Amino acid sequence: MDSTHPHFELLERCREGKRDAQFELYRLYSKAMYNTALRMVQNSHDAEDILQSVFIEVFTKLDTFRFESSIGAWIKRITINKSINFLKSKRLFTQELTANHDQAPVAEPEREPPLSVEKVKKAVDQLPDGYRVVFSLYAFEGYDHEEISQILEISEATSKSQYSRAKAKLRTMLA
Repeated sequence: MDSTHPHFELLERCREGKRDAQFELYRLYSKAMYNTALRMVQNSHDAEDILQSVFIEVFTKLDTFRFESSIGAWIKRITINKSINFLKSKRLFTQELTANHDQAPVAEPEREPPLSVEKVKKAVDQLPDGYRVVFSLYAFEGYDHEEISQILEISEATSKSQYSRAKAKLRTMLA
């Protein structure tokens, strides 16, 4: 255990089953994890369900957290995995991920002027599920294509092409 970890005492109290500590951990991370889930599943009720499932797992498996990363990164990984599992269970994006992944990515045109955050967010929300998931993991969550390929169980080339197609589709939608 790493007693120098910023939330070490809070996590120890959570492991002991202290409700106030669990609530504090939830308060610290629930909003960010809800937003991560919402970006991926596109439905507030499903994102809320995923969030509850995430924190149930966090509190039941906290003894497996080894302080090798931040607690936030650990919770985010659980959130992303649960969101992906939810999408897989609904079979919403698997066909999109495998369709045409052998085509060459579209070349990027020159940069355009900045757009409003709201307009970009709406456009991302309208992407097909497979494109949106890869785009969100890469652009918003900071995963690289190798990590995305492992998370989604696809090839790295598929991840890159899905990301490229998502960007091209976004450009078209935002033009």
